[in-house]
Amino acid sequence: MVFNPVNRRQLVCSTFPAFKLAGCNLTFVAQFKYIGHIIDNELKDDSDIKREIQNLFLRANLLCRRFQHCSLQVKLKLFRAFCICFYGTALWNNFTAIAIAKFKSCYHKCLKRFFGYLKFSSVTSMLFDLGLPSFDTLLHNYKASLYRAVCNADAV
Repeated sequence: MVFNPVNRRQLVCSTFPAFKLAGCNLTFVAQFKYIGHIIDNELKDDSDIKREIQNLFLRANLLCRRFQHCSLQVKLKLFRAFCICFYGTALWNNFTAIAIAKFKSCYHKCLKRFFGYLKFSSVTSMLFDLGLPSFDTLLHNYKASLYRAVCNADAV
């Protein structure tokens, strides 16, 4: 992977010679997955947000198929365990407003579908009835948790 410079005037070359490792040519890629996160050559988190959206829809659909007839308390436990754990969201720093809005919409759609709310139901009243955190609260808590962990690691 070759990272593009912020200032295009500093671009030295747009093509590079082929690199070889054990006789095999290595190819340049625009993005790759590292420890579960997608890193692209523009250092944006939009593709990683897209990955997390797909995972949330996958987990929520799985819960809807298997546990749609369970009680509300069981559904709440399952949703908290499987759908609120957003892996690596605290590391997101460079993303577009559209990408985060799509993720927020995904969270709300999954909530409504799993708990049987209508499409145009109020998100605020739904979250209040269920006692679940809002999307913005989740992101804030994950970032604050990472910040506290890093600060406590420095103090030790």
